[in-house]
Amino acid sequence: MDQKQAMLSKVPLFAGLRPSDLDELAMNSEEIDVATGRVLANEGEPGEEFFAIVSGRVGIDRGGSHVRDLGPGDYFGEMALLMKGPRTASATALTETRLVVLTRAQFLSLLAIHPAIQEAVLDVCGQRLSKHEPDLVQ
Repeated sequence: MDQKQAMLSKVPLFAGLRPSDLDELAMNSEEIDVATGRVLANEGEPGEEFFAIVSGRVGIDRGGSHVRDLGPGDYFGEMALLMKGPRTASATALTETRLVVLTRAQFLSLLAIHPAIQEAVLDVCGQRLSKHEPDLVQ
């Protein structure tokens, strides 16, 4: 297992993948390091990427208010990709942060091939919707 596969296997969302699937994910994703203060997503703008946090912290803001901090193992950006709409929140690196980035096509392909990942992502989407948009979840 190479370094990128090892890093991906530490992200809980990807932990159950077989080595061959991790290899495919490693080949089809980008690993980036970002500096403190870098804006990763802007609320209301189109979303084209999914982010999984390997290390560091990312702040999530909505409507100008801080919603939560995310850390290693957390991910964001899935709502805009699944809903084919604008970003529902802004994301900013609070520390130096290492991320795995998937494009829309890569992300949707991953969900189609791996039902367990699809289920985990949809569960998180449901939790986020029920917490921040309770009138939409019944």
